[in-house]
Amino acid sequence: MIFANLLKAIILGIIEGITEWLPISSTGHLILANEFIKMDVSTDFLNMFNVVIQLGAIMAVVVLYFHKLNPFSPKKKAAEKKATWILWFKVVVACIPAVIMGFLFDDFLDEHFQNFVTVSIMLVLYGILFIIIEKRNKNKKPVFSDLGSLTYQAAFMIGLFQVLALIPGTSRSGATILGAILIGSSRFVATEFSFFLGIPMMFGASGLKVLKFLKNGNSFSGEEITILLVGSIVAFIISILAIKFLMNYLKRNDFTAFGWYRIILGIILLGYWLITLI
Repeated sequence: MIFANLLKAIILGIIEGITEWLPISSTGHLILANEFIKMDVSTDFLNMFNVVIQLGAIMAVVVLYFHKLNPFSPKKKAAEKKATWILWFKVVVACIPAVIMGFLFDDFLDEHFQNFVTVSIMLVLYGILFIIIEKRNKNKKPVFSDLGSLTYQAAFMIGLFQVLALIPGTSRSGATILGAILIGSSRFVATEFSFFLGIPMMFGASGLKVLKFLKNGNSFSGEEITILLVGSIVAFIISILAIKFLMNYLKRNDFTAFGWYRIILGIILLGYWLITLI
C-alpha cells in the first residue's frame, strides 16, 4: 500500500515540478492526474497534498534566485540591497488581491471548481489568450525591460491577474505572465516576477490548507508525512530543471507553443469527459 502511494507521489511530484513553472497549470494537471493516478488516501489529505507539494517547487526558486532575492547579502552594495527590498515590496503589493480573494472564497472555489470540466475549459481559454496576446505583442517594445523599472502600480495590476489563477486550470504563472505582458513587461520580467510572486503565495496557500486539514479533525500519519516529503522533494528537483529550461527557452522563443499545448490538452480532456458520460 505505502509503496504504491509513494510511487504515485513521485509521479505527482514530477508533474508538479514541471507544470508549476510552465504556464500550463500545475493545480489543473494534478486534478487531472488524480483522475487516473488515485492515491489510497482521504479526500482531505489529497486536496491538501496537491497544494503543499508546491512548497517543494517554490523552494527551487528560493535556491536558484537566493542571491537576487536576499537583501542581507554581504556581497551586495547598499544600492543593490535597497533595490532588493523594493522588489520584495512590489511582490507584497502584487500578492494583496489574491490573498484577500483566496481567504474569502477558498472553500467556495474548492467546492465548485475543482473538477475535470473547469480545468479543461480553462486550459483551452488561456491557451487561446496566450496565442492572441503573443501575436498582438510580437513587434511591440516592452515598457518594463527589467525588474527595477516595474512600478508599484504595474505590480498591483499583475496581482489582479493572479486572482484569476484561483480557478483551477488557469495557471498562476500563466495568469501573471499574461497580465505582465499585457501591461508592457518583457517576457523575462514577466516570468521572473511570476516566480517571485509564487514564494509568499504558495507558503500562504500551503499553510492555509494544512490548518484546514487539521481543523477538520484530521491528523498526519507516518505514511502521510512520508508521502508529502517524497512528493515535495521530487517537485523541488524537477522544478530546478524546469525553471532553467524555461528561462533558456525564452531566449529564443515566445509562449505560443504553450498556448497550443493547452488548447490540444483541453480539447482531448473535454472529449474524454464527454465519452465518460455516454
